[in-house]
Amino acid sequence: MEIAVNDRRVYAHTGGRPFDPAQPALVLVHGAGMDHTVWSLQTRYFAHHGRSVLAVDLPGHGRSEGPPLASVEAVADWIAELVAAAGCERAALAGHSLGALASLECAARHPERVRALALLGCTAAMPVHPDLLNAAQTGDHLAMDLVTDWGFGRPAHVGGHRAPGMWMTGGGLRLLEEGPSGVLGVDMAAANAYQGGLEAARAVPCPTLLIGGAEDRMTPVKAGRKLAEAIAGAEMVVLPRAGHMMMVEAPDATLDAMDGFL
Repeated sequence: MEIAVNDRRVYAHTGGRPFDPAQPALVLVHGAGMDHTVWSLQTRYFAHHGRSVLAVDLPGHGRSEGPPLASVEAVADWIAELVAAAGCERAALAGHSLGALASLECAARHPERVRALALLGCTAAMPVHPDLLNAAQTGDHLAMDLVTDWGFGRPAHVGGHRAPGMWMTGGGLRLLEEGPSGVLGVDMAAANAYQGGLEAARAVPCPTLLIGGAEDRMTPVKAGRKLAEAIAGAEMVVLPRAGHMMMVEAPDATLDAMDGFL
């Protein structure tokens, strides 16, 4: 479906069912340079199990009108505006990586709009290596290669996905390649600049679940646990043999962790 937020066209996948704001709403927020497709399995499942789902393309990503938003705080405010524009009083948020930082900040800044929070592949800060940041901002393909290499855990590099023929790293690379020019650099800069993670964590009032991948080299589990400790009552689940792209690498385990909480 398409929806207008701040007079800009936004695309959100609803999992094959009409969005009904009378049902419990769930907003899925992707990470840097990506789009709603990273949530494919989870979107469909929740849409057919009692939730109204918006797996969004952030501004400037996928099918949504740009420009991309240049800070985590701006994305956080945009998510709250999206929830209102969809006709919902509150929604559960599930964010991945940069999307998780924005969801965390949204829950702290707009608690009236967030009923529950799931943070996947998230730490309080996500500094970006200067070489990677420079490559992303100059459009060097090296940035996509590095994000793909580090984003998938080692088991994913040698295959073995439960879906026959699924080439995870190849699909991840192609997703980044298909993104609009410059978007990955904007997203990386936003993640690198964000310093408010711990402050936001201490202000989150809603039930919160963190999901980490045991093989995650971008947001290690150890750092994720420190973030969880800063959020009152937060729970944390660690998925074995999963890297940073856990929704794709371990879709069933990710879904099991999310289901019942959101």
